[in-house]
Amino acid sequence: MKKIIRITTVAASLRGLLKGQLKFMSKHYEMIGIASSLDGYLDEIGKLEGVKTIPVEMTRKITPYRDLIGVFNLYKIFKKERPEMVHTHTPKAGTLGMIAAKLAGVPNRLHTVAGLPLLEAKGFKRFILNIVEKLTYSCATKVYPNSFGLYDIILEQKFTTKNKLSVLANGSSNGIDTKHFSPEHFNYETKKSLKKNLNISDEDFVFCFVGRLVKDKGINELINAFKLLEENNTNIKLMLIGEYEDNLDPLLPETMTTIKGNKNILFTGWVDDVRPYFSISNCLAFPSYREGFPNVVMQAGAMKLPCIVTNINGCNEIISQPENGIIIPVKDTDALYNAMKNMYALTKEQQVKMGETSRNIIVSKFEQQFVWNALLEEYQKLLKP
Repeated sequence: MKKIIRITTVAASLRGLLKGQLKFMSKHYEMIGIASSLDGYLDEIGKLEGVKTIPVEMTRKITPYRDLIGVFNLYKIFKKERPEMVHTHTPKAGTLGMIAAKLAGVPNRLHTVAGLPLLEAKGFKRFILNIVEKLTYSCATKVYPNSFGLYDIILEQKFTTKNKLSVLANGSSNGIDTKHFSPEHFNYETKKSLKKNLNISDEDFVFCFVGRLVKDKGINELINAFKLLEENNTNIKLMLIGEYEDNLDPLLPETMTTIKGNKNILFTGWVDDVRPYFSISNCLAFPSYREGFPNVVMQAGAMKLPCIVTNINGCNEIISQPENGIIIPVKDTDALYNAMKNMYALTKEQQVKMGETSRNIIVSKFEQQFVWNALLEEYQKLLKP
């Protein structure tokens, strides 16, 4: 059986971004998962996916000395395991993995691009990140942007040539399990109990955000827009589901003060299952600055939520205005406020219709098995005898 190694920078990405995919592929190939083990998830992932895992320490920051060690460790593993293919995800794993795979003579070197953090960088940092991105793609034999918007950006930035690029299926790295993400799992009593715990009444209109609580996700604008909306509306809530990353991309101090001091802003922290929270929400507000192909928007859509998203790749490929949501400019508090106000003003019937359309779009275009089959076909084409 041919051997494929999949790599992400941290194990949480293997667990979250590619959940179930390694297990599916292991029916056809010998799969090995590699990631940093510092977050403690790697052994758990190996058991869940039924695959061998190997820890290699990698950082998400620019750390030249530790990165060289990472390349060397990956090179040794590739020489020992002799895989027919190495497939990387996430920026740092992509760079280290592609360099090491090329040095080790791995014939098929695949990298999936699920976002470009460098787009928000400026000056010398942007210059360095551009070089690193080009180096990653030059070492890869195939590059897979997980949205058509990313495909266009990569060509515009001249990171690589068109012959290396492909978008699989309709985009997305892993698709959505629409049987799992379905509002049918949550009855009235379950939702009533969760609402009571969060101090949400049946009359409240609930906007929710799911993701890292950082500047690049548009949280500063979201909090300001909610404050404006709150001035004339008393029965609204904003639910923030996720964790802060103060060391990488902190929020403004005044934003933090508002989150902590406003009784209508509900901070849940990290949750293992976002579905119950979607089930008691009326709308996803996702004003991110940049994305690859956002799982959160697909999950919310599958849970029959209309969505407010920014006009960026991925988001504008899932949401069609006005069928299943509203698309706004990036970093625009006023536009976000108006979108939230318009969503709040919809009748119950209009909300339900928009939510139904959201789920229909996700089921027809981004069902997980459809995405997995497209990737399997790509593997079979590249690894044919």
